[in-house]
Amino acid sequence: MLLCIDCGNTNTVFSVWDGTRFLCTLRASTEHQRTADQYYVWLSTLMEHYNIEMNITEVIISSTVPRVVFNLRVLCSRYFDCRPLVVGKPECALPVPPRVDQGATVGPDRLVNTAAGFDRHGGDLILVDFGTATTFDVVDIDGAYIGGAIAPGVNLSLEALHMAAAALPHVDITMPQTAIGTNTVACMQSGVYWGYVGLVEGIVRQIRKEHGRQMKVIATGGLAPLFEQGTDVFDSVEDDLTMHGLVLINEFNKKRTDG
Repeated sequence: MLLCIDCGNTNTVFSVWDGTRFLCTLRASTEHQRTADQYYVWLSTLMEHYNIEMNITEVIISSTVPRVVFNLRVLCSRYFDCRPLVVGKPECALPVPPRVDQGATVGPDRLVNTAAGFDRHGGDLILVDFGTATTFDVVDIDGAYIGGAIAPGVNLSLEALHMAAAALPHVDITMPQTAIGTNTVACMQSGVYWGYVGLVEGIVRQIRKEHGRQMKVIATGGLAPLFEQGTDVFDSVEDDLTMHGLVLINEFNKKRTDG
């Protein structure tokens, strides 16, 4: 079985793929201090809860936090007797290489989402990922990542507002009933929610203008369903986009090795 690991700045997601479907998807907070042994105890306990055998033979990792990769590699070596495939490393090939400025680095999560989006929807895409940062990834007609935009994430913006303004409380993001708030919390929620709807619609509009072709917009990330309620800009919302991309990239590399 294949273990797909997507390590973001806030959470790390583990999904077990049996060749036809994901058997389970598990989340943990991202902490670079977590050891390989701690990962294994946590993972094996939850897999036992779901009655899934710990028969991991392959691992693929996408990580935007380089410091956690070492212990994940130790996890794979010590407990699964395998060498993980790490997206973004030279040994991990992509179905279509990115076309960006020479010497520029692209976040592994963006490369993975690009592969998944192209597989499901073809080219000329805008992928909007609501994570710690809100990212916009542009996929060309042949499936290549060709650039995009990065904005602060929704929760990051709320936290910054709370930290920088002493009188403003910490609030949770939600879709407000009205744009005109009648108390401080409602005003903050309205500003952030409708502000991000405007941000997404504005960046999508500008990308479409510059790209010069009709483009589908696919949203992913934990807050994507919430923002879908406030705009019709999304053609699809998919919560498993990154995991699907990890499976695709792993299969692509296996075929290259076997061939």
